[in-house]
Order: sequence, then C-alpha cells, then structure tokens
Amino acid sequence: MSRAGLAPQQIENPCLQVDLGAYCRLMETAAAQTGNGNFGLWFGQQFEPEQLGLIGRIALASPTLGSALDNLARLFHLHQQVTETRFYQAEGLLRLEYRILDGHIVERRQDAELTLGMFANVLRRCLGRGWAPERVEFEHPRPGDWREHERAFDAPVYFGRRSNALVFRNRELQRAMPGRDLAQLPRLCEELSRVGGGSGPIALAFMDRVRSEIRASLSEGAPHIEAVAELLRLPRWTLQRRLAEHGYSYSELVEEVRCDLAMAYLAQPQLPLADIASLLGYSEPSAFTRAFCRRYGVPPSRMRAQRAAVS
Repeated sequence: MSRAGLAPQQIENPCLQVDLGAYCRLMETAAAQTGNGNFGLWFGQQFEPEQLGLIGRIALASPTLGSALDNLARLFHLHQQVTETRFYQAEGLLRLEYRILDGHIVERRQDAELTLGMFANVLRRCLGRGWAPERVEFEHPRPGDWREHERAFDAPVYFGRRSNALVFRNRELQRAMPGRDLAQLPRLCEELSRVGGGSGPIALAFMDRVRSEIRASLSEGAPHIEAVAELLRLPRWTLQRRLAEHGYSYSELVEEVRCDLAMAYLAQPQLPLADIASLLGYSEPSAFTRAFCRRYGVPPSRMRAQRAAVS
C-alpha cells in the first residue's frame, strides 16, 4: 500500500476518500506482485454491494432495480471522483458505462475490471446469481488470458472500446430491490453528498480532461480535433488557444497521449505491434513506428526488447 501512496485505513474504510491515481497504482501493483493479471477481474466478481460503502447501500436501498442503477450512475462520482458513470439506452439495449476522466492515469485495467464486476453484482443481487449481461466492453487491450473474462461475466467480452460497459436487455427494471428501504435512502444520499464534497465532482484540470477525451477517441481511429472539441463542449479555436497557453499544439498532445499508452502496451507481450498501432488510432504500423521513434529515439520493437531484458 505504501508503494501506491495509500495508508491501510484508507482501504479498510469504504467511506474514506482515496486518491484515484494511488488506488489504480495499488491495484496494478497487486496484480504484478501476485502474478495474477486478472486480479481486479476476480476481486470484483466477489465484491458485494455492501462492500462499496455508501454508494452500495444506496443501490441496495433503492426501490427498484432501475432506480438503483440510476442512483449508481448519478452518484458514483461522489464515491469515486474524477470518474464518469452513465446509465442509458442505445440500440435497444441498456448500457451501464464507467470510465476514468483523468488522462494522467494511464494504467487502469485492474480498476475497470473490478468496477464492472461490482456493478454486475448489484444486478445479480436483484435478479439472481445467474444473471449475465449481453456483452461486456473494456477500454484496455485484450489480455492474454481474456477467456477468463467471458467465464467471469458469462458473456462475450470486447476490448479496445471507448469506455468500460455492461450491456444488457431492457427488462425487469421495475423489479423491487430485495433490501429496499425508502426511509433510509434520503439519509444515505445526503451522507454520500457530504462525504464526497457536497457540490459535485472535483474539477478536473483542463489538460487532464483533454488527454482523457483524446484517449477515449483513439478506439475510433485518429482523434480529430473537431470531435474532441465537441466532447469538451468547446469551439475548436478555443481548444487550440487553451492548449497553446499550456505550451502544446493539438497534434503534439495527441502524440504524447499515444506514446504514453504505447509504453504501457509494450509491456504486454501478448500484444503484437500491429495491434498496438491500431489501438492507438494509427492507420498503419509504420506510422506508429515513426511517431514512437520521434519521441523515444528507438523503434517500439527495440524498446520492448530493452524493457524485457531489464525485467
């Protein structure tokens, strides 16, 4: 825990605020030290809603499954700040989405897999342990032992997507939550609002949010400035001006985000370089190699070999 910058009591008490970057480091460190790349996946599968603290108790106290998921999505940023959780319908299916908004938190796979497992257990509490989604989506690349993900969720699992999501059929949302408690629900919501800061999520630094939207857009190819500006609700010229105030052009920031992710992906030996290039939004592997060489002075294949020799 100390290596991640956390005190033991911060983990033991689910109502205490924890720095998200430190928490993600803790989860990634746990996966590395245990030698279990799917540490977060299986930890999340056994993580019951009560262990989530106030946000879990709010979901359980909600009158119906639909209201529990609404409350989970609406209030989760108070439980875990600089994140975004959405619950909505698209193409005839429901989506419960989760992603980290802080672009500086690069390695976040364990957190994503744990969180979707916790979300799934809220649905299982109402619909039974046999409930399974139609599919599961993760923003990180497909790991070598990805079949375990399909076994854990009993559903097809897709990687390299824009966000992390449980996707399921629009039914049984009116089913009553087993632990519904309308008398306690307002008090729990008020307490979470107080613990989480009251007025809403922590304001994320401008550059961190831009990095986050660039990262999310890479799954769809080269992240065009117009699309990122729209996601940030800014005119293109305003985005360009504010980036210039921080000493960046848009293309420079895109390359930095790509190269930071590339370093994390190169540490995963199961990922071919061509797949990494695609995950980073490059049209072809040669474009990835040129950009990587500009930043690090060596091609990605040599960087991978050097890091493997050190480890």
